[in-house]
Amino acid sequence: MSGATAEARPARVRFDAARVGTNAKDWVQLLKPRVISLVVFTGAAGLYMAPGHMNPFMAAISILCICLASGAAGAINMWYDRDIDIIMQRTATRPIPGGRIPADETLAYGLGLSVFSVILMWLATNTLAAGILAFSIFFYAVIYTMWLKRSTPQNIVIGGAAGAFPPMIGWAAATGSMDVMPVVMFSIVFLWTPPHFWSLSLYACKDYGRAGIPMLPVVKGARYTRWNILAYTIILLAVSLVPSFMHLSGMLYTATALLLGLGFIACAVRVLLEKQDANGVSLDGDKAARVSFRFSLAYLFLLFCGLLADHALTWWIA
Repeated sequence: MSGATAEARPARVRFDAARVGTNAKDWVQLLKPRVISLVVFTGAAGLYMAPGHMNPFMAAISILCICLASGAAGAINMWYDRDIDIIMQRTATRPIPGGRIPADETLAYGLGLSVFSVILMWLATNTLAAGILAFSIFFYAVIYTMWLKRSTPQNIVIGGAAGAFPPMIGWAAATGSMDVMPVVMFSIVFLWTPPHFWSLSLYACKDYGRAGIPMLPVVKGARYTRWNILAYTIILLAVSLVPSFMHLSGMLYTATALLLGLGFIACAVRVLLEKQDANGVSLDGDKAARVSFRFSLAYLFLLFCGLLADHALTWWIA
């Protein structure tokens, strides 16, 4: 990137900021609401699966804290990634590169929400829940965004931990302790993240390449990425059945995990066998990768629904 180009971009953003007014939608967009929805759901699942009974108001406060913390980390991510967001087609219209919200206000927004969410969680629940919540923000905003994302093709593999903490946070908020089940739930989300994002990166590869982000297909190639997607879906199926083998869940969850896991593997096989050139690049518009990405979203939601339904059924029978 030339020096002239690098200097021109901030000027453009300042000009747009003076021309374009902000609205509530822009501030919400900084929080990455699509990401929040899944994070809140898995956090609520961890809280629901925990033993004992939590005051409904405190449970709602805990879920709110998880929501705010996730959004805060997303805002800090957008602040730091503003230089590459303006380059990538799918992120160029975000509030900062679009010139609707200044970068310094975004950072203050993210930091403020971070502090507020952690303190509120600590006051409403306990130190363990607040501590894990604080670490999850730090992990996503600093370890993943500022270090891993731009330095290694394993960014998603290691960085996946950031989105896997909510079940542990929910469990800790309800009990003040940790157990096997929230760790298994963490592991499921952790192993789900790579095949989920690698499916996306296959058809967004050019975008990542332009921005200099070392996503796996950019560094290792599309064919290598396809094999890794398949490998992770197989491992994910095995780990998703751990609650069944450890007698932490019943047949309803076992059937759900088995069917969804086999479905995810089938998607990965389609990605692997899709028509490709000699470098593994799709000749069919990455249709299989797009289907795999969409299925992965449904997979995690339905898997945790199966876990919750199984837990409710077990409680009702008992």
